[in-house]
Formats: sequence, structure tokens, C-alpha cells
Amino acid sequence: MSEYQYYEFLAIDRPLTDQQQTEVRALSTRAHITATSFTNEYHWGDFRGDPSRMVERYYDAHLYLANWGTHRVMLRLPKAVLDPKQAELYCVGDQVSAWTSGAHLILDFTSEAEEEYWEDDVERSLSAIVGIRAELAAGDLRPLYLAWLSAYGTWERDEDAFDYEEEDELEPPVPPGLGSLSAPQRALADFLRLDDDLLMAAAEASPSVQPVQHGRKALTAWIGALPAKRKDALLLRVIEEDAASVRWELLREFGAESTDQKVETGRTIAQLLDTAAARRHAREQQESARRAEEQARREQQRRHARELHLNQLAQDLEAAWERVETSIGTKKPREYDQAVEILRDLHALAIREEHVGAFTQRLIHLRERHKGKPSLVKRLNDAGLLAE
Repeated sequence: MSEYQYYEFLAIDRPLTDQQQTEVRALSTRAHITATSFTNEYHWGDFRGDPSRMVERYYDAHLYLANWGTHRVMLRLPKAVLDPKQAELYCVGDQVSAWTSGAHLILDFTSEAEEEYWEDDVERSLSAIVGIRAELAAGDLRPLYLAWLSAYGTWERDEDAFDYEEEDELEPPVPPGLGSLSAPQRALADFLRLDDDLLMAAAEASPSVQPVQHGRKALTAWIGALPAKRKDALLLRVIEEDAASVRWELLREFGAESTDQKVETGRTIAQLLDTAAARRHAREQQESARRAEEQARREQQRRHARELHLNQLAQDLEAAWERVETSIGTKKPREYDQAVEILRDLHALAIREEHVGAFTQRLIHLRERHKGKPSLVKRLNDAGLLAE
């Protein structure tokens, strides 16, 4: 298989200027570049640019894929809407990292695994995932926790992924709502290969989400209480094309009391993984039992249908033997197959009714009469309809 790499960047808060588009064009002559996006794929070569640097300077979101198993997502947010120290609580080596660049915080989520097969349309994942950026800005930390959990979930696929001393490390604060992910969060979990059993184990300690009510009356009262100097600064930022960040910042402050529901569980990484393994074992046992029950049910139905068919056949044995002779008389392979199938049914019926001797005598005579038809004889032999 040839190498395949896919790069996608999105500018969300503000489009790239003509000069900025010229700068990124210098990194790739074949990329599809607009004021808000950059996409390119490589089958043999490599991208000359540095994705981290591009996110720092130009773009708000980035997705990278490689057919040897790398999945990567990067997001850029204003530091004002997501505290870098809070993000650091969820960092895990190279899998989940965060750093600041100017007024922005950069988040980098990576999943590595050997691909057994290539998923169709996986290149379109960024459009489904990018909504987590607004969720993070509004104070929802589930995307960070999902990335952290996915990183340690790698341990179940690769026992050498981490040092065993890390088993006793505590998980970071558990955000509410892990049992009811949003669509962008579900897309992120899938992209980062987060195991569902591990997610369900983690969700046991996650309270339900208490939605923030953005009632107009309450918002009006809250905004009215803001200092005039603060309002002037916010309006200036809106005019300077920073409206998205202003909205996130205000909504985050307004709903701070409702969104601050994180839980300190005291669970270790080993406990999480062990719980997930126990859930997986129980689930697989249940699924195996259901499959066995379903197989037994289908087998019973098959046997019942078989008995009904043989009962019908027993009502007129001579008619069945006549159909055999008629089919053989056509000298057509397809009709030979039909004749053999009827003979097999007659044999089964003979065993059930304990008249195998009579069946065998008729089969001997039939084979003798048609011994000059090698194609038919072979079919009889293959079906075990021997003249013994």
C-alpha cells in the first residue's frame, strides 16, 4: 500500500488575508486554499509546512490523517476563554498537549494505532469535530477529558505505551455529561479511537449536565451590572473583529456557576482500565449468550421447517420419485441438481420413517438405469447417495 497523508486547516474566527493566503500557498502549490480553508493530500511526498506553526499563525482547527494509523486534531482558542492551567490537567505526553502562542491556547490531540482497514469519509471528520471548539470556549471540558481518556486507552492496545508507574496516577477532574455526549464530542471520541467500554466506565462518576439557561431577562440584568469600562472594552474588541471570543467569554462568565460541576473521583488510571475491562468482559459474555440463543432459535426454526417439508413429502412418495425421474430425463445439469436434492429429502425421510431398505432398493435401480450419465452419477456420489 502506498503512503497516504491528509491535511486540513480551517480559519473560523476570521478569514485569512490575501497576504496570509500567499504565505501558506508557498508551503504547497497543490493545496486547495481559500480564505477559510487549506486542504491537501499526499501519496508519496510530505507537506513542507509545520502544522503547529500554521495553527499558531493562521488557522483555528487542523486535522491530519495518515494511513499508517495517525489521527491528529489541533484547535486554537483565545486564552481568555480557556485557562491554559486548566487544559494542562488533561495533558498526556505527546497524545494530548497544550501550549500558548500570543493570545491563544493551542490544543493538540493525537491517536496512534495500526490501521486494519481504512474508514470511508474519515477525511471529513473535521467538520463534525470542530464544534468542540465552541464547547470548550463555553466551559465544557468534556472534549479535553475524552482526549485524556483516549490517550490512556492506548494502554489496552499497546502494553508498552506508558510506564507502569503511571497506573497509580489519578484521573483529572471528571466533567459532567460523559454519559450523553454532544455530536461533536462523539465524533472526537470516534476519531481518537476511544473505547466505548472505557468511556462508560469513566461516565459512572460523571454527573448529568445541568444546562445553562440563557434567558433574555436574566442576561439583560447580568449585562446591566457589568462595569461601564468593561463594556467599552468588550465593544472595542467586537469592532476589532473579535466578536466570537467576546461572546464565548461573556457566556462563560454568565454560566460559570452552572458549568462548574467537575468531580474529583480519586480513581487511578489502573482502576479505570480495570473497570473498563470488567465491563467489556461482561458485555462480551452477554453478547455471546445472546448469539447462542439466537443461533439455537434459528436452528429450532430450521428443524421445524425441515420436519414440515418431510411431512409434506411423505404424503405422496410416488409423486416425489416421479419428479426425480422427470428432472433426470431432461439431461440438464440444473435439473440434475434438483433431482439430487429431492433424493436427499427422500433419504432423510426414509431414515425418519425407518424404511431405509426400500429407499436403497429404489436408489440402486435408479443408478443402474442412469449409469451412463456421468454428470448425474458424480452428483449422486458427492451427495452421499451411494448404492450400498
